[in-house]
Amino acid sequence: MIGVTEALIALRPNAEWNLPEGTYESLVWLDNNQTKPTKAEVDAKITELQSAEPLRLLREERNRLIAETDWWALSDLTMTAEQTAYRQALRDITNTYTSLDDVVWPTKPE
Repeated sequence: MIGVTEALIALRPNAEWNLPEGTYESLVWLDNNQTKPTKAEVDAKITELQSAEPLRLLREERNRLIAETDWWALSDLTMTAEQTAYRQALRDITNTYTSLDDVVWPTKPE
């Protein structure tokens, strides 16, 4: 769940603040170097982050699958054409899909 905390971190990295009740209304701004974002800014950032979340999760899973096969690309090994194609298909997956809900993963070669 993306909320005020995530929005504040994205809007004002390294800012000092306290959010005792988890709502914008309870926000206590402690930072003298950065201005307190408005409620409208926070709400807009929450909407933006929520919209981007499905693609972020897709990329996270794609990166995990690529990492599983990183050993194929070690300098003392030669990848097969199928292995190369699989890794490329994983890298390209976000050109076609935008969420884990609709993705069709390529088949991992043996």
